Formats: sequence, structure tokens, C-alpha cells
Amino acid sequence: MSRRAKRPARNSKLNRGAEKSLTMASEAIAVLRDYLDPATARVRELSTRYLAPIATVISPLGFVLLGTAVLLWILGASFGWQEALLGAFMATVLLLASVGFVLGRNDFSVDLDLHRTRVAVGDRAVGAMQVANKASRSSAPVMMELPVGHGAAQFRIPRLEPQQTHEDLFTIPTQRRQVLDVGPVRSVRQDPFAILRRQVKWTESYELFIHPRTTALDGSSAGFIRDLEGMPTSDLSNSDVSFHALREYQSGDDRRHIHWKSTARTGELMVRQFEETRRSHLALSLSTNLDEYAEAHAEEDFELAISVAASIGQQAVAEQRKLAILTQQGPVRTGSGRQMMDGLTRIEAATGQRENLVDVVRHTAGTVPGASVIFFLTGTRTSAKSLREAWMHVPSGVRAIAIRCETGIEPSRSNIGELTVLSLGKLEELGVMLRKAVA
Repeated sequence: MSRRAKRPARNSKLNRGAEKSLTMASEAIAVLRDYLDPATARVRELSTRYLAPIATVISPLGFVLLGTAVLLWILGASFGWQEALLGAFMATVLLLASVGFVLGRNDFSVDLDLHRTRVAVGDRAVGAMQVANKASRSSAPVMMELPVGHGAAQFRIPRLEPQQTHEDLFTIPTQRRQVLDVGPVRSVRQDPFAILRRQVKWTESYELFIHPRTTALDGSSAGFIRDLEGMPTSDLSNSDVSFHALREYQSGDDRRHIHWKSTARTGELMVRQFEETRRSHLALSLSTNLDEYAEAHAEEDFELAISVAASIGQQAVAEQRKLAILTQQGPVRTGSGRQMMDGLTRIEAATGQRENLVDVVRHTAGTVPGASVIFFLTGTRTSAKSLREAWMHVPSGVRAIAIRCETGIEPSRSNIGELTVLSLGKLEELGVMLRKAVA
């Protein structure tokens, strides 16, 4: 057999050997993994139970100091460096001294009370924290922390006698619309150098809703369809509350609608014909795309649009009208006034979104087919072309009002076809502009 013929046979044997070796190695790794899984889970459990609490006590500075002490001890012992040994000794003493500041136990009863969990922008959010010493001996002074959003307020609790109570009042700033996590209250023990820091939680956390500002609207200024039993339309119906005319009976008509007096007079069965009524159902399409608001102060303009939506929504809820609010992030719950305001408080705007006002209006028209009025809420960077395109998605017979928000501009009113366009610079001007829209 020639060398050229022997070479493929040798290569195939090598390939089969390599595949066999890989298969055996993978099987060995799988067996080893199955054997080590219980031990790994046990190590993870022990580290979670014992090491995690230690990691929460030692600050980053403490880890640096601990690592420095260990390194200096090793260098001093290995090379006989007296300076390294002295530095290691001082670092160790500092670590041991800091332990004494975090030891100890308190028996407190802590009560966190927020006067109101829902306030409007600019209102006062007031709360109280009561700390009672439930131990049979006096408690040492302690520092209490109350996390509020990304910050934390500190309260120094003095020495308390048994059963003695200490109360602190606090005020939370409400300059901007947001949802703040308040709490949990925690006691803090730490050394003067903040090497070790021990925290104990005493209460649960609460959500503080800072609702957007609103302005009051009366029924006439809101521009809604006023109908106690519905406004008549040109669509005829065989069953409704708005009587239109009489016609001859046809097979399938409801016999409850037969008009017997006309039947007796004409000699033929006559039934009542009705006009369909339309109950007020407001829909708000709110754009959260900051690219559609003025570039100089887009966030302020968006907050104005949020306040406009909240004001119209509050009026609709007060008049017990159906309400739907949709954004790029989805629908806002409007089952009650509180749900609506909470939902609007959670909304966040962003730049670079793929969907714009046109997409929101199209989605609103498809989701709320029974809407009688649709409001477009956007910024002044939304062009007239985009407003017209959005209006094209509104079903026939549904009134559409666009409100373009930009802080500080002069209010104005214009029309794009049958679309009423309002430009708004202040929230207080909303009622006046809506009266002009329905004039």
C-alpha cells in the first residue's frame, strides 16, 4: 500500500481517537460537576449565611484596611521589615477598636407615620418617627436613618429610659413629580472612621406619590360632550333612549317597541325608531417622547403636558365620565381618580423613542373605539404635518383637540382641518383655552 493511501487511514484513526478522548473528558467533567454540586451549594449557603452579613458591616475603607493589614503582616514576617510589622500592628489595633463601636443590642419599638402618602407638587409632605425603648434598662444614644429616595435623613436619638418615647418630625421636599420610597427606618452603629457600619431595620418602607399639579375645570370649560342620557347622532337604532320616528313593523323587531295607538289608527303594526346615543368617553393620547418637546426645556414642557392630562382626567372622573389615557409605555389605569393620578405620577419620558404622537393616537383609536373626544398632548416640536397625520387616524364623528405644551409661550388657537390645535404656556390658561376651543 502506498504512503498516500495509508495517510487517510491514519488521519481517520487520529480523528476517532480525538473524538473518543473528548467524549471521555466531557463525561468526566459532567461526573465531577455532579459530584461537586452539593458541596458548591453548601459553600454558597454558608457564605450567604455568614459572609454576607460581614460584608454588609465592613465598609470599603474597612476592606482596604483589612487587606493592608494582612499584606503588611506577610511582608514583615517574610522579610523582617520592622516598619511593615509596625504598620500591620497599628492597622490591626484600629480594626479591633472599631469592633467595639458596632457591638451592642437595642430593644426599640419604632413607628413611622406619613401624614399623607399622596400629595401634589408643592404641597407639604409631613411625617413623624417615634422611637420607644422597650428594654428594662436605659438605651445608649443611637443614630437613626430614614432613606428618602436616593438620599437619607439622619436623626440622633438621645439616651432613653425604660418605656420612654422620643418623637421626631420631618418634612419631605415635593418640588417635582415622582414616586419616593420612604424607609425603612434603620439604626446605625459605626466607628468614628466609618470602618465598620452596622444597620438594623425597624420598619417597612412606604411609597410617597407626589402627584402632578392640576387646575380646576368646570363642566363648560372642559369642552366635553354634555349628555345626561347621551347626545343624539345621525345613526338610527331599534333600541335606545332618543326617540326619532315611527315606521312599519318588520320581521324581527322587538314587540315591546310597538306603538299601539298608531297601530290602531293606521291598521298596521307601527314600531318606534330611535337615534343612537353616544355616552361621553374621553381618550387622552399623551406623548412621552421628549424629542417632540422644546429642546431647551423638554422636561418642563413634558411636566406641563402631564399636568394638563391630570387636570382633564380629574374633571372627567368628577363628572363620572369614561376615561382612557394612553402613552408610548401603554395605558394608564383610570378605574378611579387615585389610580389615574398614581399612574400619571409613575410615567417617565425619554428621548430617542421610536414611537411618536402619531403612533399613540393610532393605538388610542384602535383601543378606544367608543371615544367621543380625543385629546392629543404633545410638545411644540410636533409639526403640523404630524398632527394632521395623527388626526387622520381619528374615526369620523369623534372630536379631536390637540394641545401643544411649551413653558412660557403665549396661548393661541388654530385649526388643521377639523382638528382644533391649542398652544399652551401655563397650566392656569387651560380652562380659558378649552372654552375657546368649544366656542
